[in-house]
Amino acid sequence: MNNITMTLNADELILNALREDITSEDITTNSVMRAPKTGEVELICKQDGIIAGLDVFKRVFTLLDGATETVFHVKDGDAVKNGDKLGIVRGDIRVLLSGERTALNFLQRMSGIATYTRSVAKLLEGSKTKLLDTRKTTPNMRVFEKYAVRVGGGYNHRYNLSDGILLKDNHIGAAGSVKEAVRMAKEYAPFVRKIEVEVENLDMLREALEASADIIMLDNMSAEDMKEAVRLTKGRAETECSGNVTKENIARLKDIGVDYISSGALTHSAPILDLSLKNLHAV
Repeated sequence: MNNITMTLNADELILNALREDITSEDITTNSVMRAPKTGEVELICKQDGIIAGLDVFKRVFTLLDGATETVFHVKDGDAVKNGDKLGIVRGDIRVLLSGERTALNFLQRMSGIATYTRSVAKLLEGSKTKLLDTRKTTPNMRVFEKYAVRVGGGYNHRYNLSDGILLKDNHIGAAGSVKEAVRMAKEYAPFVRKIEVEVENLDMLREALEASADIIMLDNMSAEDMKEAVRLTKGRAETECSGNVTKENIARLKDIGVDYISSGALTHSAPILDLSLKNLHAV
């Protein structure tokens, strides 16, 4: 993340996480550290994976105390291994202790998503299909989680409801039909916005094509129907498939021929990467 992104989008979220953990004081730290004392602690990797979120980790400490220094031996996107020393944080020991859990929560979560995304993206290597995330993110963590997907080799679908038009089953139900939903979207939305339509069968696909949708999402369709959908589309629209896509089942979709595969599992089901701050000592 660059400094502008951090300041505009991340700082307030990080501060909220710190406020959640420190409502008035860190009573444990204040019990054993009555005065400032400079120290340092090591960031240790305890599991193989892909690291992501180092700037966020660092920012936790500098928001508590701008004099805190963090030196990393790796960068976002690097493969890390169990036992690797990833960096050192140096500053007021009270800050190191009070910020430890929040900093690790961000870094472990983001690194876990990057690790899982990398493992899924590898299964699509050799195809034209791009791996997308979804809006199935942890509340107030979307900016971090979608960044982690990119670090892991995936791509971002729309960021939020203001970012793009995606007519799903309930939107179509509200409008009355695929054709009417697309017509209304074209009438309302700025011309620069693409219109994506979710379809559940080939009849809906044909209707979406006739309505000139830009992107067609093939939702929970069989592999056979998806192949037929790609054939019928013939490049008239981009195609995306979705529906409970995970690392365990994505390989069956590799040769379908769709442009995109979206997977909510990238953000809602990725386990954390085990990391730790160890060997705190005064300097």
